[in-house]
Amino acid sequence: MAVSASTKFDIAAPPSVVMEVLQDVESLPEWSGPHKSAEIVEEYDDGLPKIVKVKVSVGPITDEQTLDYSWTDNTCTWDLIDSNQLAKQHGVYTLTETPKGTHVQFDLEIDLKVKLPGLLVKQGQKTAVDTAKKGLTKESLKRAAG
Repeated sequence: MAVSASTKFDIAAPPSVVMEVLQDVESLPEWSGPHKSAEIVEEYDDGLPKIVKVKVSVGPITDEQTLDYSWTDNTCTWDLIDSNQLAKQHGVYTLTETPKGTHVQFDLEIDLKVKLPGLLVKQGQKTAVDTAKKGLTKESLKRAAG
């Protein structure tokens, strides 16, 4: 059964800084609690990450995932290639410039290979949304100030 989560929030940093954080996928473990490691396996010709392997831990579930990233000037999109726990994952960050910084729309859809209690699924969704909002905001503000 596919589940989805989304959130919208604002960051007082320019879109270029927020996109820099997203493109620096190897820094995910520094600002995203569930991410235990992130390794770029393949890059596009311009140096942006294409294939990335991550280790993720949410509650009692630990997973190793291979993700296929794609990029535009204002979006970061990834789709699942391989996973122990997930049948599908599709995530998108969409950035829009505002007078005070960046408006972020985050959408995530996952489909689990195994059936889990609804409470665990909801906990995972909340963790993903909270991490997207709090972690990305904190790291973007840190880089904008530094």
